[in-house]
Amino acid sequence: MSHSCRRIPTPGVSGVAHFLEHLLFKKTKNLAAGELSRTVAENGGTDNAFTSYDYTAYYQRVAADRLPIMMQMEADRMVNLDLTEDDILVERDVIIEERNQRTETNPSALYREQANAALFQNHRYGVPVIGWRHEMSNLTLSDALAYYKQFYAPNNAVLIVAGDVVPDEVLSLAKSTYGKIPANPNLSDRKRPIEPPHFAPRRIEYVDDRVSQPYVVRSYLAPERNSGDQRPAAALALLADILGDGQASVLQRKLQFETQEALYASASYSGVSLDTTSFAVYIVPSADVSLEDAEAALDRAIAEFMEEGVDEAQLNRLKTQYRAAGIYAQDSVNGLANAYGRALTSGLTRQDIHEWPDIIQSITAKEILAAARDVFDLNSSVTGWIRK
Repeated sequence: MSHSCRRIPTPGVSGVAHFLEHLLFKKTKNLAAGELSRTVAENGGTDNAFTSYDYTAYYQRVAADRLPIMMQMEADRMVNLDLTEDDILVERDVIIEERNQRTETNPSALYREQANAALFQNHRYGVPVIGWRHEMSNLTLSDALAYYKQFYAPNNAVLIVAGDVVPDEVLSLAKSTYGKIPANPNLSDRKRPIEPPHFAPRRIEYVDDRVSQPYVVRSYLAPERNSGDQRPAAALALLADILGDGQASVLQRKLQFETQEALYASASYSGVSLDTTSFAVYIVPSADVSLEDAEAALDRAIAEFMEEGVDEAQLNRLKTQYRAAGIYAQDSVNGLANAYGRALTSGLTRQDIHEWPDIIQSITAKEILAAARDVFDLNSSVTGWIRK
């Protein structure tokens, strides 16, 4: 079972959503601190939580007959959190140490923060989920409670239950637990910042003695999967695979095997996003290739692809792989719950989720090239050199 709450970051308190994720394992008016996790473990299950740019998710994996108690506990902490100043002091140190371990010691993570801040000039995707360190250090009890009261409400949550359950019984449980919690009538009044048009490319040279292997990465603004209009995102998903997925991909074939200018080359796109997302291309140059030459080689390979077009045999192979992956995914209860939760909290519907496999299969080479022409706009890009 999992439930996810959509989040909209507030200026000046970056990281508060992730901070609150930690705090939700503290005591409530009815539960002792850590009691939910202990109950899950005592019943042979596992639980955890995570925060992304668009939502915070809490999940438990337990036997089906334990579902009622899980839903009761989750509903309780949605509305009855009982925090103290000591809780704030302890967990604030925890999240700062988490940032130290995951970000401050990782040159690639530090670069990504700078790149996202440059790529998203107005949208809050330019702010790290974990928060800027100077703002994390100043997070208060009132900051956490204000965020909690604003966003933790049943009309801002998605409940996912996957496994051996009866839908009508799950619905009845939801009504008897979450259904008793008042909705927040003010959610619809909040507007999200929209990314404006970009008119100039941006460049970052990130220098850090801890960089073990220099590389070049370019990120472009790209459309997300939109409800009812998923074809552009499907074309970009296939484009990323055509360019960078495996040894037969365009970038790896051209740059790693034909010219041997790269040790590694790839492309990535994540379309499941509430708002505008990004499409990225990467190259790790061979030892005797400079970053300047590596960037030129990357641009040359993309230009050649745009001129040569999509290889139909490669496209058909990728579609077969997508079809097989979709079949195998049906065997994973956790995977299905996660996929539905991510999609539904990112503005998609059940119909969109069900239609996605058929849309992927119907995308043409022409659509993929059109998507490439749209996304490869230098004015909407950030190019990074990461080196010692």
